[in-house]
Amino acid sequence: MHRILAIIDRDLRKFMRSPTLMFASMLFPLVQLVVLGYAFGGKIRELKVGIVDQDRGMPTVKLREMFEAVGANARTFETSDYTDLQQAMADLRNGRISAVLNIPPNFSRQALAKAVPEIALIEDNTDNFAAGALQGIFADLIATYNARGSVPRLSPTVTVSVVEVYPYVPYIQYLLPGTIVLAIFISAMIGGGIIFIDDKARGLHEGYLVTPITKLELILGFTLSGAAKAFMSGLVLTTMGSIIAGIAHPLEPIRLLKLLLVIVTTALALISMMFMLMVRVSDPLVPRAIFGVLNTLLFFPSGAVYPINGFPLWMKVISTIDPFTYAVHAFKSLLLKNTPLMAISGDLLYLSIFTTIMIFLATKLFRRTL
Repeated sequence: MHRILAIIDRDLRKFMRSPTLMFASMLFPLVQLVVLGYAFGGKIRELKVGIVDQDRGMPTVKLREMFEAVGANARTFETSDYTDLQQAMADLRNGRISAVLNIPPNFSRQALAKAVPEIALIEDNTDNFAAGALQGIFADLIATYNARGSVPRLSPTVTVSVVEVYPYVPYIQYLLPGTIVLAIFISAMIGGGIIFIDDKARGLHEGYLVTPITKLELILGFTLSGAAKAFMSGLVLTTMGSIIAGIAHPLEPIRLLKLLLVIVTTALALISMMFMLMVRVSDPLVPRAIFGVLNTLLFFPSGAVYPINGFPLWMKVISTIDPFTYAVHAFKSLLLKNTPLMAISGDLLYLSIFTTIMIFLATKLFRRTL
């Protein structure tokens, strides 16, 4: 019993000597609980819907007034006017809007003739949550519009024809982009976190400190070697995951080249972030304590499992600065929609700037002393 108590006493003393580990062990589980609690099931808001009004008659005006009133009050969606259907479709395919409401030029004529006027809701069905929310909203709006009957001459029935831009997207395909980014992050955690701290604990970094290698050269060397490991993980999961999930034409050369660019950019961003976080850490237990919660803080607010539009404001702030958000969006655009590079240029730019900032901070924080 005395030997057991001695082991317990030693472990408790070691734990007490690491305030960072204590902080991570006690506070981070609460953070994880809050993030997971709000990451699922939120009401989707602020979707962007383009309206192409090719009729501009009085029945159309009343219909648009109802749409814009719901958008202004419930904040479920925001409307944007388009004069060209082709431009609206281009923005839909490039991810700038979530749906296009097309009102045909013969809408008022059919309504006045007491025919069955029809409008089209063209939606980006790669996001089943957002598409389902919009279908439900517009179905309720049309039902309300039909029930008004405020103008006797008009036909009391309007129908919505839902047009899906892409083939049906099963949830496994929806999760694939986030899973690829998560695999890259796990490699970054190992290559840029655990191995880095373990090498420091074993004294392997002492050899670097007596050489003329600069701090920037050390950080770049660690970053590139870690990114190479993360790149291999991302490449394997992108190709194998696409085949397993049933992505159409998973090995198409042009799309594969664009995916390789996103993998490289994502790997550099995440591995440089891990080095920045771990550059001053010396306790090998600290990274193991925080990686699980760090994964939660980065993965779930990124929109990998649920649309960002359903998050509360404070989680949207996290999503805005989260590199996962931009990597997941880029992978979704390429894997599910096969968009051109221009559609993800903002994602690549953010990840590149993020990498530069992380390398700069890691270099500044790196110590050449034991």
